[in-house]
Amino acid sequence: MLTYDLEARGSLSLYEYLYRRLRDDILSGALAAGERLPSKRALAEHLRVSVVTVEGAYQQLEAEGYVDARPRRGFFVSSVDPRLPAAEAGGGLPAAEAGGGLPAEAPPRAWRLDLKSGQADPSFFPSALWARLTRQVLSEGAHLSPVPHQGLPALRQAIARDLRDFKGMAVSPEQIVVGAGAEYLYLLLAQLLGREAVIALEDPGYPKIRQVYGKWGAACRPIPLDGQGMALEPLYASGATAAHLSPAHHYPTGIVTPIARRQALLRWAEEVDGIIIEDDYDSEFRFTGRPIPTLQSIDGRGRVVYMNTFSQTISPSMRVGFMVLPPRLLERCRRELGFYASTVPALEQQVLARFLGGGGYEQHLSRTRKKYRLLREAVLERFRQCPFAASLTDRGAGLHFLLRLKTEEDDEALRRRAEGLGVRLGFLSEYAAVPNPAYDHTLVVNYAGLDAARLDQMESMLAEVFLTSR
Repeated sequence: MLTYDLEARGSLSLYEYLYRRLRDDILSGALAAGERLPSKRALAEHLRVSVVTVEGAYQQLEAEGYVDARPRRGFFVSSVDPRLPAAEAGGGLPAAEAGGGLPAEAPPRAWRLDLKSGQADPSFFPSALWARLTRQVLSEGAHLSPVPHQGLPALRQAIARDLRDFKGMAVSPEQIVVGAGAEYLYLLLAQLLGREAVIALEDPGYPKIRQVYGKWGAACRPIPLDGQGMALEPLYASGATAAHLSPAHHYPTGIVTPIARRQALLRWAEEVDGIIIEDDYDSEFRFTGRPIPTLQSIDGRGRVVYMNTFSQTISPSMRVGFMVLPPRLLERCRRELGFYASTVPALEQQVLARFLGGGGYEQHLSRTRKKYRLLREAVLERFRQCPFAASLTDRGAGLHFLLRLKTEEDDEALRRRAEGLGVRLGFLSEYAAVPNPAYDHTLVVNYAGLDAARLDQMESMLAEVFLTSR
């Protein structure tokens, strides 16, 4: 009987993990062509999972042609070309040395301490509820229905309700476009704005934004920040026709753009006939004061594209994001980009729609905010006492903060030393398109993946990096 370690599935659903393992065994030849798979009930009992889980995996394999379903006989492995071992593919040479061969992708490094990636604690994921909703969708066959280009209507309706109830945004589900994460949505926007667009970007800022726009061919203009966000004079001088910014909580500086600057940015967009892309990546995690109203909610001229994802609030591995298009861009999107298929699987959209609409998301956010608030307090208190800390900048929001270091050593030298000790660090200077000495010696601390019970070990590892004489 087929046996798989289902505890090793990580963030994958049971059905998807089982599907992948069966597919890999078929491609490797471990399951031979013509071989009969165990019955759904027998495999479910053996693996101690539901019949629905096995059925979902078998249906996906059948849909992709890996197995054939024969009436009253079961599922049989189809004849497919097996994967070749790396040595055979290159005629006996390692893949990197073989003519036209590609080197194997290096596995992700296991860091002793990672302050850069901002990976959330996987224990926060609502596994039980997510599994129950997944079983519901699979049993009803709802995941087999086609999904429109903009995303599942039920999901867009649930997102619109959430934006109305918790962010005061009066948007129609018709304005919402669902896509596979922020980078995909950046690319869609770049195509929508056209190659002639000149896009103003916050500097320092999230590097992937300028990488995506730049690869598309758009002209990117780094705009420096002042204490209120994107500086106006350089913005006007840049000749930009679009601006991408995070007014609620900038990454990585944490700056919150006040209302007067927001209004000024909207005036700029009106004067240049431009568009503002509001990247609201972590506004759900505000721990002091009231939530900051979105720029889109005060936009009376249809100049703002609002963007958000569920990567911070549910799981980094959940590649589901959405944007709210103003009417001036919505029709163009449908006309010019409507041929694209939805990039988020129907199953994931169906489950997420039920998670949002049934109140599960609100409850999950409430629990998660509480956990992160407690973790944040413990982490901030520990870093304030560290002997290598000169000052700490925290805006009472988000899952990161800035730590100014007591050192004159070069950031790159510190980074290399840290890597040698298995510690991954991110410095503010790495996020700048235009170098500025003011950014040196400042650490961007992403605390979401830290364990409050291991802060002593964390401090000891960082002391090895910053307090060791060289």
